[in-house]
Amino acid sequence: MKRYTIGIDFGTLSGRAVLMNAATGEIVESSVYEYPHAVIDEQLNGKNLPVNTALQHPEDYLGVLRTTIRAVLQEADVSSEDVIGLGYDFTGCTMLPVDEDATPLCFYEKYKNEPNAYVKLWKHHASQKEADDCTRIAAERGEPWLAINGGKISSEWLVPKILQILRESPEVYRDTARFLEAADWLTWILTGVESHSVPFAGFKAFWNEVDGYPSEEYFAALDPEMKDIVGTKLSKKLLGLERSAGTLSEKGAELTGLAVGTPISVPLLDAHASMPAIGLDKEGTLMLILGTSGVQMLHSKSKVNLKGGSGAVLGGVIPNLYSYEAGSACCGDHFDWFVKNSVPASYEAEAKEKGIGLHQLLTEKAKKLAVGESGLLALDWFNGNRCILSDSELKGMILGMTLRTRPEEIYRALIEATAYGTRMIFDNFLNHGMKIDRIVASGGIAEKNEMLVQIYADVLGRSITVSDAKMSASRGSAIYAAVAGGAYPDIHEAVRALAVTTGKTYTPIAENVKSYEWLYAEYQRLHDYFGKGENDVMHRLSALAKEAAQGN
Repeated sequence: MKRYTIGIDFGTLSGRAVLMNAATGEIVESSVYEYPHAVIDEQLNGKNLPVNTALQHPEDYLGVLRTTIRAVLQEADVSSEDVIGLGYDFTGCTMLPVDEDATPLCFYEKYKNEPNAYVKLWKHHASQKEADDCTRIAAERGEPWLAINGGKISSEWLVPKILQILRESPEVYRDTARFLEAADWLTWILTGVESHSVPFAGFKAFWNEVDGYPSEEYFAALDPEMKDIVGTKLSKKLLGLERSAGTLSEKGAELTGLAVGTPISVPLLDAHASMPAIGLDKEGTLMLILGTSGVQMLHSKSKVNLKGGSGAVLGGVIPNLYSYEAGSACCGDHFDWFVKNSVPASYEAEAKEKGIGLHQLLTEKAKKLAVGESGLLALDWFNGNRCILSDSELKGMILGMTLRTRPEEIYRALIEATAYGTRMIFDNFLNHGMKIDRIVASGGIAEKNEMLVQIYADVLGRSITVSDAKMSASRGSAIYAAVAGGAYPDIHEAVRALAVTTGKTYTPIAENVKSYEWLYAEYQRLHDYFGKGENDVMHRLSALAKEAAQGN
């Protein structure tokens, strides 16, 4: 009898489930559910939202569970009894307030029009002031965990988002029984038992394996009402990846169509789940995820305070290894922004005539350009800067445009900007003494755009292998589900049996490497000039925009 696992990747706009053969790693079937509410960033029920707000509706996540699991089983003609494990990954920090029964507050009539009662998506940046206050107070108090988290707290993380809720909607804060990562909320819904994932707590909520969460004194310094948040509104019950998160309850079985008692693995962050899928369970390989945003991950046996990183967690992806995260807040998002907002009708007509999409058309035109031919240099901060600066108020910029600048030149400059941002992160790893023997890339953009990967290889001056593993995050979650289901004794054995380790390698072109070194040096100058306070114009523009929006 064949045995299967299911892995679900809860992304920014959709959830994708895969059905995996637990013996061979073959993806037998897959299914995608687009979130009906998508990202709620302009209006909520007809009410304008503040700048940098990014909300979601938790009902969309339940829709993924109701539809995709049944779809893959039906298409593959597989019985739910043959599924030995369910795993999933999620964007983070994507958090929501719930009551004591795990009901999201936004489900209640009282709060259906209250933004702070909804899911705050990972890219919700309206809590930047709260993040700055979290950093300032931690620095003033000499909190040792601040260095572990890169030295600066991101607006994308859990505590700034909670603090924003308390300041803006104290009634929501007081009515909340638990503030949860959406991934942990689903575990509660599926098993009937509340628990919290070590990866999410470590990377997004200031937790570490030695000290746990910050002290009561720190939280009280943020706001006296938060003094006892740990153990009340923030649970102390954490589970590491070496354990199962539990089994499907009757309610969970009814929701998913799987059998009662099906084991569930502890959830990972979405990008992190790709690491076991592409065979990265040891130190020394840098993983690049090129998707909506960019993520750079590296395992190490050693603990290093990576200034400018996004944290390090022991057992954050692989038990007994420190996993270091860094990232770019904007990758595919700003390529898509450009295509949707800045490409002339003549290009749309040409793409239609050729039977291709605008991204492909722009890529075909852009790859004919020599390095530096456009005369353009961009900053990839169209969604703020996650690393090295951790500042969501920073803005994107394109320098050098003239009346002769063409769309493909801008498109290429935006791609190059994300490569320069990745090089900043890559150099930061090396400057902290971390070992990088090779680079493996994954994600839809890496799979589809060869020009982009070649540019990355040229800018980094390193070969990059694009993994053959399709749907790598879902696959990684399915691999962890195989461990939870008892098919393998640990994640290392599962990786050896199920991971995809093949791929196409892109080698740096010496002439391009030389040209990009000069351009990268100019990018660094702009990065420091606008990002480190020499010219604070981007923050002043952000303040002006918020003031103007409030006036409307």
